[in-house]
Amino acid sequence: MTIERQKLHDMLEIVEENELLPLYYLLCKFIPADVATVEEIEAIQRGREQIARGEFVPFDELP
Repeated sequence: MTIERQKLHDMLEIVEENELLPLYYLLCKFIPADVATVEEIEAIQRGREQIARGEFVPFDELP
């Protein structure tokens, strides 16, 4: 049986609000802990772009 990602997205739309947290924890069991999330990857990219523009504070200058 092949399930498309969009179908899963659509199913989430009809899940009751009080059932989202248990569903979230269930889905977390299928995601390896050492794999970066989309948000983490985007944050890393933003950080690299800031460093490239010189927008950072050197470690030895931190309070």
